[in-house]
Amino acid sequence: MPVVVVANPKGGVGKSTLSTQIAGYFASQGHAVMLGDADRQQSSRLWLTLRPTAARPIASWDVGDDQIAKPPKGTTHVVLDTPAGLHGKRLKEVLKLADKVVVPLQPSVFDIFATRAFLDELADSAQAAKTQIGIVGMRVDERTRAADQLHTFVQGLGLPVLGFVRDTQNYIQLAARGLTVFDVTPGRVERDLAQWQPICHWLDAK
Repeated sequence: MPVVVVANPKGGVGKSTLSTQIAGYFASQGHAVMLGDADRQQSSRLWLTLRPTAARPIASWDVGDDQIAKPPKGTTHVVLDTPAGLHGKRLKEVLKLADKVVVPLQPSVFDIFATRAFLDELADSAQAAKTQIGIVGMRVDERTRAADQLHTFVQGLGLPVLGFVRDTQNYIQLAARGLTVFDVTPGRVERDLAQWQPICHWLDAK
């Protein structure tokens, strides 16, 4: 059962957007998906309450302050949305569960420097050595200089840039209805689905 953790200690980088979209992708493939939310804001949990009954089901994963309950039998894929400030003991506990860690990162100098220490902590973790780690550029056009700067930064860390998620109202409007780009007619979100292809390929890879 793959467990995908979405993490970045900086707030406002798109963790909940990425977490809900990944859960939506897994659900679109017919998997039994659980989405956990360890963030105080509980954005992903709120999103689940907005999800229509006609959409492919995504269950809520019970995540407490002290410990994370194991997903019940029958669950095939798990996504965990983590809080800002994740580090130290709590980070190590999360990494014990994770098969893959996705780090959303905006290509501003402030976000890059704020995330650098976290990525170094990930690299130094013994548990992280057993975990696949990838970066997703958030709210960025991959054809811009900002995207090039993000590539340069990440290459220096030896981590892959899985892809980019553009800044579009599609995500905001769909989130308000508990939906993802994988829940609607492909023609409506064609450009977004194209951006997600390499990310999904990485998520599916063993």
